[in-house]
Amino acid sequence: MDTAYLRRCVNLHWSQTGLISFRQLPLLLGICLLLFAASPGKAQGSYKYVVKHLEHYDDKEIHYGFFFAMPVSRFSVGHSPAFLTADSAYRIQSPNRPNFRVGFVVNAFLNDRFDLRTTPSVTLMSREVQYDYPNSASRTEVRESTWLDFPVLLKYKSERRNNSRMYFLAGGAFSVETNVRRNEQQSASRLSTGTMDLAVEYGVGFEQFFEFFKFAPEIRFSHGLINLYRPTTNAAGIGINRLTTHSVTLYLNFE
Repeated sequence: MDTAYLRRCVNLHWSQTGLISFRQLPLLLGICLLLFAASPGKAQGSYKYVVKHLEHYDDKEIHYGFFFAMPVSRFSVGHSPAFLTADSAYRIQSPNRPNFRVGFVVNAFLNDRFDLRTTPSVTLMSREVQYDYPNSASRTEVRESTWLDFPVLLKYKSERRNNSRMYFLAGGAFSVETNVRRNEQQSASRLSTGTMDLAVEYGVGFEQFFEFFKFAPEIRFSHGLINLYRPTTNAAGIGINRLTTHSVTLYLNFE
């Protein structure tokens, strides 16, 4: 009769115990990884959903809004031949001056890439011409006035990415001076300028869509085409034959 050993009572094969062999572990791990990747839970590197505000904004043909702007403006001074011979000033220049502008936005949808845009506004404008003399203090002629501006611009939009996009615009603007404040009487004014201007404008902006409105900061450049200088017989006009406007404006648009 064979001797019974206790170790042989538990010496069973893996298949007899119902357990998985080591050769089957890679297959099991692969199945677990596939199930984990397909699970709806958050995993590292998963796509983050972004809420798209005003999703149907471009479906409307016309949008309205308002803006606040800060133009930095000056005159571009063209000197006459008498500046070298008859004028006592050795330099005539126009420094940059900050101003304030407020107005409305009317934007008409043309297609997925282009809009027609107008931004009528009121500008509290101050420009000056500075005369520097070799043997005396400098003298400044200031033009403070209110202008009504009527730009018409063509706007090119980039493709919208979630809640933002870039745009470019270009066009022209017609401006009218409504009132002029002078320290001297009209007849004694030393610097006389015109009251209508036509300018070329172009710029770039960035649109950010929020839940209830669109915010668009914008930088716009303006170059006047009309000579605003009116010849005078006093000393202020001896060395000047042309004054045109130039400005750089920061717009804060809300639509």
